[in-house]
Amino acid sequence: MALTADIVKSGGKRQTEKFVRDKLKASIIAACRSVRAYEGEAENTADLVCDAVESWLATRPEVTSGDLRIVTSRHLKKYHPEAAYLYEQYRITI
Repeated sequence: MALTADIVKSGGKRQTEKFVRDKLKASIIAACRSVRAYEGEAENTADLVCDAVESWLATRPEVTSGDLRIVTSRHLKKYHPEAAYLYEQYRITI
């Protein structure tokens, strides 16, 4: 699915960027691996979550990075609640 959604960065201070599935997938895998999920489990979870997020993005030409994080976290919570918590708290813990 070729998406053309623009992601508005937080605060609107930086330019928008196109949605990149691989970037989202890598961040989901990192969250899963951080809570000791197996590599295969992390990959499968990331694919499922990315599919759901892409479906959500399909009708939206522009979303904020915060909205993207909330929707991603909501879907990740279905498959791996611990990873979802870590994903939600990313900005707070760094």
